[in-house]
Amino acid sequence: LFSLLQKGEKLPLEIRNQIIYYVGPAPAKPGYACGSAGPTTSYRMDPYTPALLDKGLKGMIGKGLRSKEVIESMKKNNAVYFHAVGGAAALIAKSIKKSEVVAYEDLGAEAIHLYYVEDFPVIVVIDSAGNNFYETEPPKYAK
Repeated sequence: LFSLLQKGEKLPLEIRNQIIYYVGPAPAKPGYACGSAGPTTSYRMDPYTPALLDKGLKGMIGKGLRSKEVIESMKKNNAVYFHAVGGAAALIAKSIKKSEVVAYEDLGAEAIHLYYVEDFPVIVVIDSAGNNFYETEPPKYAK
């Protein structure tokens, strides 16, 4: 996606007003929309995230800290970052009711999927004003 943005080319999916889930899903078993779907560490996406936010991305789901550049871009673009619990991949997968491949089908489970979810278990950890749960909450419990 990032290389397409750099070239000024059209993306293979609509990114505006969407949420990206940084996930490495397992293949779906019969009768399920996807296999286990645990979050991956988000900071690996930080070099690419501001460009996607500038194109209208409204949220990301993953785990772990984000860079100052990403947080500033989130504030500028009124976006949020949600935390999904690592180790809860099977539980998370139960919330995914439907999955459609929308780009890069040749990548198999790593293709870009559109998920339709219900009761998806996430919490907001960085809001659109830049309030950061990772900074504000740990000191309360460090004593």
